[in-house]
Amino acid sequence: MENKKFVCDVCGYVYDPQVGDVDNGINPVVSFEDLPDDWVCPLCGVGKDEFSEE
Repeated sequence: MENKKFVCDVCGYVYDPQVGDVDNGINPVVSFEDLPDDWVCPLCGVGKDEFSEE
């Protein structure tokens, strides 16, 4: 598994696939590309299209 991190362009939140987003039902080892299309930044609520590869 690649460990590519993605950062929110709006608030700076970093999605790390090693950590996931457990509070929102995303287990560790889920790559950014495999996140559901309706997943949003847990801090500011923007969509995946507002993230850039770190």
